[in-house]
Amino acid sequence: MTNGDVHALSGAYVLDALTDIERAAFRRHLASCATCAIEVAELQETAARLADGAWSIPPPSLRDKVFAEVSRTRQDAPTPVKPVRPQRNRRLFTVAAAVVLAAVAATGTFAVQENRLDDQRTAAQAEAGRVTEVLSAPDATLRSENLATGGRLTAVVSPSRDQAVLTMTADRPAGIDRTYQLWLVDDAGGAVSAGALPPGTTSATRLVTGAAAAAAFAVTIEPAGGSTAPTTKPLATVTVA
Repeated sequence: MTNGDVHALSGAYVLDALTDIERAAFRRHLASCATCAIEVAELQETAARLADGAWSIPPPSLRDKVFAEVSRTRQDAPTPVKPVRPQRNRRLFTVAAAVVLAAVAATGTFAVQENRLDDQRTAAQAEAGRVTEVLSAPDATLRSENLATGGRLTAVVSPSRDQAVLTMTADRPAGIDRTYQLWLVDDAGGAVSAGALPPGTTSATRLVTGAAAAAAFAVTIEPAGGSTAPTTKPLATVTVA
């Protein structure tokens, strides 16, 4: 392998695309070539930035563009020039390597995001299945009350499953820095949160456990983020028979 050949291996070294012999030769070369050392450091920094960047779904044309760019980029060994000034061919190879690194990073983050979306879909489907089981339970009962400010709170309770499905629909948002919050209320009047809605949200469905011990379900308006106990009078209370 000539010295010119070794100079052309910076991008392949960063991409881990060298044979064991080429890698060993290039590492020996790095110890005495400041130009290649700088080039490798730049490429490694680019790879790190790409790996840490925010994910985005790559367009379908990305793969074709990457391979088209690589096919247009010459990767021949450069002719000798001053050591401190990288040759044009080597710089073009660096650009091609950066493009490949971008493709690898985009593909990896896309796969991670796809996995996350799959997990979310699976969780949503499982939740929908549990809601359906409560609604179709033989002992399920339905009760509802109107909200004082307009809207409706509905509770479907299955004592045998110890679960309830709460559905709330309001005619208007709770207000600035305020939110609707659902509650399970026991015989003594103690309330346990069944979830606060995101600010600005006017409808929600919640599957709650512990319904067998609840004497009623209620909805109040609370500060954004919710409260540990109701701070306002309930807008509606659905009593469990």
